[in-house]
Amino acid sequence: MSDQLATLSTLSTEQSDPRYSRIDRLPTDQVARLMNAADTAVPAAVAEAIPEISAAVDAIVARMKAGGRLFYVGAGTSGRLAVLDASECPPTFGTDPELVQGVIAGGTPALTRSVEGAEDDHAGGAAALRERGVGALDAVVGVSASGRAPFVLGALAEANRRGALTVGLSCNAATPLSAAALHPIEVIVGPEVVTGSTRLKAGTAQKLVLNMISTIAMVKLGRTYGNTMIEVSAMNSKLADRAARMVSDITGTALSAARSALEAAGWHVKVAVLMIEHGLDAAGARILLERHGDQLEAALEAAGQARGA
Repeated sequence: MSDQLATLSTLSTEQSDPRYSRIDRLPTDQVARLMNAADTAVPAAVAEAIPEISAAVDAIVARMKAGGRLFYVGAGTSGRLAVLDASECPPTFGTDPELVQGVIAGGTPALTRSVEGAEDDHAGGAAALRERGVGALDAVVGVSASGRAPFVLGALAEANRRGALTVGLSCNAATPLSAAALHPIEVIVGPEVVTGSTRLKAGTAQKLVLNMISTIAMVKLGRTYGNTMIEVSAMNSKLADRAARMVSDITGTALSAARSALEAAGWHVKVAVLMIEHGLDAAGARILLERHGDQLEAALEAAGQARGA
């Protein structure tokens, strides 16, 4: 344990920044301004890593297009962020919950409280991926601010052994996680306002990168139309209204007509758009989508060409 503590003390995320050494004696407004100023450095640090992020996303998308899944693996704050990003994919992009999965050391209880020893369980990380049947078509993103969490390293080692694509997201340089990953991403944010509290700048950086990975992947997989969330699940009145506005905006039809089409389409935005644009019934629109890989743009173009022939 002493060797581990010595190693941690060398990490940039574990350093103490003297600018914040007296925050416990400052007025609230001043502490808030210090935190806000510190946070402004995070997007710039992410920007430095965009080439690596982009390469990782392209590799992930290639696997997913071949039928693979995306797994995020983390411990503590990193694990909670991993689960959060994965859990947002079904309501936002209409994906199967199995397509993007978040794995946190300690399992579900660790989402709301610390699970003793979970982060240090190297074998547990490997077992978590075995349990999920990770294979050669899948992509695994290990998330660890320090880049040294044993649970995450165990998961990456197992993923590599199984031929999966591996990505390592950390907030320090030359980490073991980077060494274990086919695609290392290092976002160097430096010391935290509260020393070692990597839920702050490091957590923000990880969230920004995970946003990029999942969002760009879904765009590349055709889960949007332009910047429209055409796969949104209309599970409540707010989302139903949003879906109606999408159909109205895309087709130029009135909201009432858009809502009627959506009701006939089972609240499937792409089906409703095709129904309105090309005078199809719901069944015909679904068949057209299936023929064109569920890609709305391709289906619209094909239908337009058929009508013009």
